[in-house]
Amino acid sequence: MEASGASGASGAGAQEFAAGLRALLDWLHVPGQGARNDVVALVQEVLGPAGLEQSVVGRELPPFEHVNLQTALDAWSAAPGRTVEVRGVALPPHYGGIDLQLLITGEGLPPVRLSAPAVADLPNGPGSTLACLRLALLLVTDDDGRYLVLVQGPGEHRETLGVEVAGLPVHRAQAVLAELDRLRRELNVYRGRLVEVTPTPMGGVALTFLDPPDLARDDVVLPAAVLDRVERHALGVAEHRAGLRAAGQHLKRGLLLYGPPGTGKTHTVRYLLGRMDDYSRLLLTGRSLGLVGSVADLARDLQPAVVVLEDVDLVAADRSFGPGGSPVLFDLLDAMDGAAPDADLLFVLTTNRADLLEPALAARPGRIDVAVEVDLPDAAARRELLRLYGRDVPLRLTDDDVTRAVERSDGVTASFLKELLRRAVLESLHEQDPVVAVTGAHLDRALDDLLDSTQQVTRTLLGVGAEDVVAAGDGAQPGLAPHVHHSAGYRAHRLH
Repeated sequence: MEASGASGASGAGAQEFAAGLRALLDWLHVPGQGARNDVVALVQEVLGPAGLEQSVVGRELPPFEHVNLQTALDAWSAAPGRTVEVRGVALPPHYGGIDLQLLITGEGLPPVRLSAPAVADLPNGPGSTLACLRLALLLVTDDDGRYLVLVQGPGEHRETLGVEVAGLPVHRAQAVLAELDRLRRELNVYRGRLVEVTPTPMGGVALTFLDPPDLARDDVVLPAAVLDRVERHALGVAEHRAGLRAAGQHLKRGLLLYGPPGTGKTHTVRYLLGRMDDYSRLLLTGRSLGLVGSVADLARDLQPAVVVLEDVDLVAADRSFGPGGSPVLFDLLDAMDGAAPDADLLFVLTTNRADLLEPALAARPGRIDVAVEVDLPDAAARRELLRLYGRDVPLRLTDDDVTRAVERSDGVTASFLKELLRRAVLESLHEQDPVVAVTGAHLDRALDDLLDSTQQVTRTLLGVGAEDVVAAGDGAQPGLAPHVHHSAGYRAHRLH
């Protein structure tokens, strides 16, 4: 009896193993096992003998075009006289990808199955998304006949986005891809948007939608002449581009904002980006500066466009400082030179070290046309900045309180004053939470802390050099020495 029970258990296990092996062989489509691959069968049925003899025509696109390709496919599929059936294709885990040629021949094919189409939910604007096909066959019937389009999005083992056409003569397949290209450009979701450029792990370009800054002109505390010059070069050309073109004048231009850290260069750029809402705006900072070559090509497709490069001295230092120079510098120079003169492109560069910039970049017309210094705020500007940063704070300051803070903060940056107001609020919260009022005493204590000799590193991080710190005249409180680079007439300017 024991032997019989063991034999029964063994037989049941063998049957279970055989069933599992049969299912595995069906999935793997091992030759000789009688399995039928539904994907191959579908492809061969749709194309027929004549279509199977045609070449497969494909194109590779960068990953950020995925949402544009889907937008184009949606519009293309809806054209009168065209019907499109979408069928998903499932690959085994960790498999890199597939192509239509393999599906046509059925040779060397990885295990694939038909399925519901898998989609990636990708942003197509700030606050909206679009379901984009990840791996799918489009069964198309139109005036060209019956043919297939394979869409394959980027994934774990695949950096690019692929689209292939099978079943048509090469010239007709090329026409299909050209039409999709046209629709991608025409319906480009990045056109007229503000996007941040970041590098992908494999060195590609990723684009992230940003909400445009909501800054009024009164929010930019710059000398009247400085702000007027910036606006004339950026906004003025945009306003009069038709007249400039008619007069045979170029639109491509470069604007350099330079000055000490924390003086408001980035703030000024944000103001421009908020005003130029009919432009495509591409923002590069830090590691993304190395992508300037690719981004310049994108900007030409999206023009009118603005390309912002923050802290450009990180990649555009004078070539004499190192052997061979920076490859990124050459990409930047090529990008600024490569566009046609009538291309409506604005390059906005910021730097804390204009003295290190490559002379060819800073001096040659057509690369940088206007260089504007954004210097430390004078007394009138510091008073206006205190008002600006304190407008959402329950301030109870007398004129004497403000005058004392302005005098003690000589030589500081706008960033310093913004931090000063935050610390004054914190001083008030130590007494009462929630805050009821920020008084002159709170402001004085915050200044005492920021100007203390032990806070030199903090001041440096806020853009104030440690060499500027000196004792106050009466020796009672630390202060800041006057800065020798104050701009004459530095004051807030309003549009009348």
